Amino acid sequence: MIHTKDITRRTFLRNSTLAVSSFAITKFSADLYGQNISEPKFAIFSKVYQGIIKDFEEAAEITAAAGLDGVDCPVRKGGEIEPAQVSEGLPRYARALAKHNKKVLLLTSDIISVESPYAETVLNAAKKLGVKYYRLGMDYHNSKEPLQKQLDRKKEELKALAKLNRKIGITAIFQNHSPAGNRTYIGGNLDELHQLVKDFDADEIGVAFDLAHAIIVHGDEWRQKFDLIKSHFKIAYIKDVKRPRSLVPFGEGEFNKSGYFTLLKKMNYNEPYSIHIEYEFVEKGKQKSKEALLKAMVQCRTVLKKWIEEA
Repeated sequence: MIHTKDITRRTFLRNSTLAVSSFAITKFSADLYGQNISEPKFAIFSKVYQGIIKDFEEAAEITAAAGLDGVDCPVRKGGEIEPAQVSEGLPRYARALAKHNKKVLLLTSDIISVESPYAETVLNAAKKLGVKYYRLGMDYHNSKEPLQKQLDRKKEELKALAKLNRKIGITAIFQNHSPAGNRTYIGGNLDELHQLVKDFDADEIGVAFDLAHAIIVHGDEWRQKFDLIKSHFKIAYIKDVKRPRSLVPFGEGEFNKSGYFTLLKKMNYNEPYSIHIEYEFVEKGKQKSKEALLKAMVQCRTVLKKWIEEA
C-alpha cells in the first residue's frame, strides 16, 4: 500500500473547485438556454482510490470534485469492500456518495459462479442500491486441458449465474481482457467471448466491452470482432491504449481515432462509462496523492467528454 502525506479536507475541497468549474458553467449554460442535453454518466473504477483515499467520505468527495457521477466499486477480495462486509460496507459507501448526489453506478466482483463466496449476498446488496450491472471475476486458461472442455464448464457456470441474476434482477457483465504475463483469460478473445455469451439472455449475461484490450488482442480487427458480441454489449470500459500494449493517459493513445464513440452514438449508448486509470499518473519517484489523482480524474473526464461530444 502506498502511504501519502494527507492534506486537510478543507484545502482539498477548495482546490478542487476550479477542477469542475468549466463543467458546471457548461451545464448551467445549457439549462439557461433550454437545451435538452442528455449528459453521459461517468463512473470511476475506484480501485484507483485504494492506498490513496482513506475512507468512503473522502472517496465521495473526490468523486464529486472530479465532476463524475459515481463509482464502479470493486467488491472483491482485496477490493474497496470485502465481499464478507458488503451488507454493511456498500450501503455506507452509497450514503457517503449520496451526500454529494453521486451513486454506486457499477460493481466489480470476483464472482465466477454461484459457488463463489458471498455471491448471492453481494448481488442482493447491489440490487438494493439500484445497481444494474456487476462485472464477473476472471478465469484463466489451463494449457493442460482441452479448450472446449474449459468453455463448456464455463458455460455451465454462467447458466447457473443467469438463473440467479434473473431471480435477483441484475445483469452480469463479462469483460474481455488481454493476456497478463503468462496468463490468458477465458473470454479475453472476442471469438471466445461470443461463444460463451451468445446463447444467454443479454439482460442476464452481458458484456463489458474493453476497447483497449480488444485492440491489444485483435488489432485493427477489433471492429469486426465487436459485431460478434454487439447484441450482448452493456457497458463501455474506457482506458486509452497505445500499441503494442501500453495503457496511457486519455488522449495520448488510439481512442481518438478509433471511431468507437461514433459507433456508440449510433447504438444510442446510454449507460455509464467506466473510467479506468491504469497508467502512472505521477512522475517516476513521486508519491501518489489526492491532488495528483484528482488532476488525472478531471483530465480523463474532460477528454472522454470531448470524445463523446465530437462523435
